[in-house]
Amino acid sequence: QVQLVESGGGLVQAGGSLRLSCAASGSGRTFRTYTMAWFRQAPGKEREFVAAVSWRGGVTYYADSVKGRFTISRDNAERTVYLQMNSLKPDDTADYSCAAAPYKDNNYNLPASYGDWGMGTQVTVSS
Repeated sequence: QVQLVESGGGLVQAGGSLRLSCAASGSGRTFRTYTMAWFRQAPGKEREFVAAVSWRGGVTYYADSVKGRFTISRDNAERTVYLQMNSLKPDDTADYSCAAAPYKDNNYNLPASYGDWGMGTQVTVSS
């Protein structure tokens, strides 16, 4: 099991940017063996996939709604995954959580694929 702690959320105007971080600790596994992902959940809505970065070669995957605006990256030495969010829209308002799954090679967009989750960080985009 790995502990995940998100940071970097906040209030931003539409068109602005935020950078979220997710720091991992506590696992006996090497961080680089985890596929890492970001999900978000707005009030009254289901949890939604945002982006993932594979353990295998750092391949990235994005939801269509954020493609071209968000960038996921990882720093294996720092055991951290990032989500750079640009051109933010009010529809991006949600609680953002990171998730981890060891050696995950498929179904990146499914919450059930991930066994470890952080508590989340709130992102609010004002119009």
